[in-house]
Amino acid sequence: MIPTATLALLGLLAAQQGDTTDHRLHAAGAVTVTSNGISLVPALTLGKPAGILDVAIGRGGWSFAPQFRWALEGKPWAFLFWGRYRFPTGDRFHFVVGAHPAFAFKTISGEIVARRYFATDVAPSYTLTSHLDLGVYYFYSKGIDEESIQNTHMIAARGWLTNIPIAHDFAVHFAPQLYYLTMDGDDGTYFTSALSLSHRKLPVSLASLITEPIQSDIPGGQEFLWNVSLVYSIR
Repeated sequence: MIPTATLALLGLLAAQQGDTTDHRLHAAGAVTVTSNGISLVPALTLGKPAGILDVAIGRGGWSFAPQFRWALEGKPWAFLFWGRYRFPTGDRFHFVVGAHPAFAFKTISGEIVARRYFATDVAPSYTLTSHLDLGVYYFYSKGIDEESIQNTHMIAARGWLTNIPIAHDFAVHFAPQLYYLTMDGDDGTYFTSALSLSHRKLPVSLASLITEPIQSDIPGGQEFLWNVSLVYSIR
């Protein structure tokens, strides 16, 4: 799953880009501080507070969106380098494909070791109203190193309720997701929900993500997860 801050960031970038025939260069960014770093695959967690830097640069339908994740104690967690293409499909139907190399870091015998991955995703969606989108999402990751998880597949049904106005220029955004995950033969089914509160005139928003396993035998992916995050958007 694309992380919550990244979804918001890519939404902002898409709004700036307009249609795919607009060849001006657009950029956006976000800095997130979270109580619990939850992975790109939201069944897994860093298990401690984290900081995340998102950057997105786009022209036409193309965008480059690197993400840098660190534990707040200063150790690197994961670096991802997304490239994406948004097909010119019209106002309501949207089709985005992406791919990235990634580096996941862990400490072994006191040394920080990087594990390499290559991943791709496909994300068709349909806009029902100005506030509601529905879509499906497929993600695949291949481990490059022998010690890495070799094959990860995730398929999800998801929705977005965005910019629901409440009092005094505040808006609520809600993104539920039901997904099936398999990692080297272990599998699980999960419900994930992201909720955020933003103000039309302020760059700061408050967000929370929860993940509830419905059924899972994935090591490390069998617990209820949640976090609270503060997001600063750079437009």
